[in-house]
Amino acid sequence: MAAAAHPRTDWSLLFAQPGFRYFFAGTFISMFGSGMNFAGVTWHILGITHSTVSVGVTVIMYTLPGLIVPFLGGVLIDRVDRRYLGMALDISRGTLVLCVAALVRFGHPHIWQIDGMVLLNGAGAAVYWASINALVQELVPPGQFVGANSSVLIAVQGGLLFAGAFVGFIYESWGLAGILWIDGVTYLVSAFCLYRLRKGYLHPRHSEAAGEALPDVLETAPIPPIIETDLAAGVLRDLREGLHYLREQPRVLALGITYATMLAGVISANVLVVALAKDVLHSGPRGFGLLESGWAIGAVTGGLAAGILARRRPLSVLVAATAILSVGHAFMPFVTLLPWAVVLQAVFGGCRALGGILTQSSVMALVPRRLMGRTQSAFSFISTTLQVLMSFSLGWVSQHLSIALAFGTLALLYAVAVVAAMRARGLNESIA
Repeated sequence: MAAAAHPRTDWSLLFAQPGFRYFFAGTFISMFGSGMNFAGVTWHILGITHSTVSVGVTVIMYTLPGLIVPFLGGVLIDRVDRRYLGMALDISRGTLVLCVAALVRFGHPHIWQIDGMVLLNGAGAAVYWASINALVQELVPPGQFVGANSSVLIAVQGGLLFAGAFVGFIYESWGLAGILWIDGVTYLVSAFCLYRLRKGYLHPRHSEAAGEALPDVLETAPIPPIIETDLAAGVLRDLREGLHYLREQPRVLALGITYATMLAGVISANVLVVALAKDVLHSGPRGFGLLESGWAIGAVTGGLAAGILARRRPLSVLVAATAILSVGHAFMPFVTLLPWAVVLQAVFGGCRALGGILTQSSVMALVPRRLMGRTQSAFSFISTTLQVLMSFSLGWVSQHLSIALAFGTLALLYAVAVVAAMRARGLNESIA
């Protein structure tokens, strides 16, 4: 099946589903807290160490679990109810962050303790976001994938937008402890929203058979016991099946590399954006917050426009978006005025939004539900590998050589996304 044009997004039909409304709200609230956490911790580390390498290490702590966790996480996502899994991860991470907030408020935390929180949060996120992406596929019919992914991205970036708008003021008034308190509470609220998403237990391998009757099945399905005579053999079999699927589906793999490369660029770029705000723009934490807000505004705009742009030649739009990311980041360090830097960040946010929505929607249209967890986790592994390499490299190059050269390195990473997107487009056209 060719990943061709997508049907028009019907927003009213999408949000008429109560479960999706809870999903949207939970994602927005969770990302508001996570955005403040990431920005607050990043600025705190830079403020006490004055080292972009230390910031890079913190970013690596967040991404490092993605080198290990996705292998088992993908199998887990395809074996248990993805809603319950998301709830468990939200509650665990919320409890962790609240404990560290208390330590910051009443104790004298060391950098390794903060990095430890970041590491455990990253382990949870490595499973959580692959699970959430797979859960979207269960919630909406195939014709609404673009709208659903656009809504999720708007929720994510909307949360980050508000986080960027408030993080500077909250950091200056309440410090890192206040930011962590807010983040911990948002995790618990997100878990409640997932709880209200639907009723009953849904095994991922039964979801495709349920089809349109899915809501009725959910009302009555009990939680089945997990019984398997040889669990290790079953896990290895699932891993081999997932890897075999990707080898046999070059279009899916090309789309996944495009998505993973863009995500790696977004995460590792935080090492440079915080240095840009401090050393080039001289704008402090509030300027950093404005840069994050500019990105979020662009991403929300891109999410709203994706439904229109995806209707005819979505993969050509994908190639154009990745090309703008590549060229734009090469010029970013030469912008010395904060308003123009915010505008560029907004453009980048819009392109990243388009790229993420178009790749995820195309992947959801191609990949069977029972394989979605393993597919998403494979993309997460690719992305994390790139994030770890880039986060340290960008921090080192920025500190020891120049920030301009570091941004040029980031532009080369986005150039890889351009090549992968062009391959996905070529494969799709050859099949169509």
